[in-house]
Amino acid sequence: MTTEATLTSTSASPTARQVWTRARGIALALVVLLAGAVAIAVIRSDARHGELDPRSADPGGSRAIAELLADRGVDTRVVTTLDEAATAAGPDTTLLVAAPDLLTPTQQTRLHKAFADSRGRTVLVASGSASIERLAPGVTADPATSLDSTLSPDCALPAARRAGTADTGGVRYTTTHLGADACYPSERLATLLRIPDGTGDGDTIALGAPDILVNDRLDEQGNASLALQLLGSRPHLVWYLPSLSDTSATDPDDERSFFDLLPSGWLWGTLQLFIAAALAALWRARRLGPLVPERLPVAIRASETAEGRARLYRKTDARDRAADALRSTTRTRLAPLVGVPVAQAHTPEALLPALSAHLHGDGQDQHALLFGPPPSDDAALIALADRLDALEREVRRP
Repeated sequence: MTTEATLTSTSASPTARQVWTRARGIALALVVLLAGAVAIAVIRSDARHGELDPRSADPGGSRAIAELLADRGVDTRVVTTLDEAATAAGPDTTLLVAAPDLLTPTQQTRLHKAFADSRGRTVLVASGSASIERLAPGVTADPATSLDSTLSPDCALPAARRAGTADTGGVRYTTTHLGADACYPSERLATLLRIPDGTGDGDTIALGAPDILVNDRLDEQGNASLALQLLGSRPHLVWYLPSLSDTSATDPDDERSFFDLLPSGWLWGTLQLFIAAALAALWRARRLGPLVPERLPVAIRASETAEGRARLYRKTDARDRAADALRSTTRTRLAPLVGVPVAQAHTPEALLPALSAHLHGDGQDQHALLFGPPPSDDAALIALADRLDALEREVRRP
């Protein structure tokens, strides 16, 4: 006699309609979210581009100042590579570095060597601690930025005095150069520094914020006057926009790990969170005690529990565990019927002789049935369950 295993739908198996009913709310929310993201991306795709770019007419661009400089005879040329910027440095040229912090340490060192003896003017826009000490030795950027954006000159620099108040508030600087002009102070630290070179003809200007150069802020305060005087002192203006496509940015000596890119504050914050989590774990661990049995909030039918456990066994192909559970339960029920203590039900030497005497059968076959190896497939497992049921019915028969 053979027994065929058939896969049937159980009471715990959800139908396709139930799955759709449960998931349609989440699916609708994901579709709406995706559509909103696409719409925002399309709307904003051209909203901001060319930030601090003299060719851009966007609010964050700098085309307005470039046009004003052109009216005064100053030609503006945009470069995106370090080689172009270094070659352009000269006594009749103003070199503006739009994003000094994007340069690698090697690039910063090379750029400083190029303009240090050029006797021209170099303007560093919002140069932070990552770049200012290489591009302008002797100058240090304070980690705290200015709280006020509009500041007064409060210095003897003619360009600053003529411009008056301006939106220079941003990075604040300190310097050891005795002849430097420290202007637009915020809490006694300058947001605009002019450092003359050794010859007295060239200089380096550290500007704490780009606000005086962007289109939508140029007509406020004395921004336009200050920008024109800083960038229009020489007939040529080279506007350096660092680019990731610049081959000089791939110097292997500048490769840094992921942790090198994280600010120190994040590392200390992570350490504090780890310590707090460890303390919280210790605090909660004090309250752990022995397990306390609780009554289930709802009544669960034994058939559903058995079905759920069987499905878990089947999902993991745990035929060995399923067979052990069936055999162990059968041995536990058979032992009292043949006069064997339950404590010895799982000992072949105690159970099998008593079972053979009760049934007058083959003890070898009973040993394979109750203590044998695990079945090789699902069909063998079902056959084992049928044989165990038959054995128990035979023992219980009067």
